[in-house]
Amino acid sequence: MRRSYVWLGLVIILFACVCALTFTDHITGFDQNVIAAVQGWETPGLTRLMEGFSWIGSTIGATLISAVAFLFLAFVLGHRKELIFFVAVVGGSALLNKVLKNTFHRERPNLHRLVEETGYSFPSGHSMAAFALYGALIYLLWRHVRSGAGKIVLVVIGSLLILCIGLSRIYLGVHYPSDVIGGYLASSVWLGLMIEFFRKWNQRLIK
Repeated sequence: MRRSYVWLGLVIILFACVCALTFTDHITGFDQNVIAAVQGWETPGLTRLMEGFSWIGSTIGATLISAVAFLFLAFVLGHRKELIFFVAVVGGSALLNKVLKNTFHRERPNLHRLVEETGYSFPSGHSMAAFALYGALIYLLWRHVRSGAGKIVLVVIGSLLILCIGLSRIYLGVHYPSDVIGGYLASSVWLGLMIEFFRKWNQRLIK
């Protein structure tokens, strides 16, 4: 059995566990403690920074960044097949988020909101979009970075963006930490599935 399938299975189990804990209220204490800790950092400067990260993960921000990435992959790196993979990961993650939100119907936290947001809370759409977008870019750009240090920088930058976008949603009071964790897990499952399909598709084309 491929390691990737084992990894996917474990992530699916983790996501199921988060769902179970969330909707049986066994994660309430964790959520409240993390929210209190993160919102305890509040300063005017940090709020502006977090609003910026939140915008990057918003529909408009993610769409603009995706468009720039699409053009870069197409015309600078000359990718073709990879564009289908990229669109499938980003677009599919957004669709999956809508399905999950309408399935679970979790209301947003109402403790200390710094911005207003509508819609359901679980899983976090910003977190799912960030993981899908930057996870896909890390995967596609990996083979173009020759040095080990460059690969580390690529992963660190992408990971920090994913982390900060998720953290911003907790800081701004519009998501529970479990929403963000659930979003990361759901999107990582989708990204993993798309990577496996993409690999198999490439192997068939080579044959």
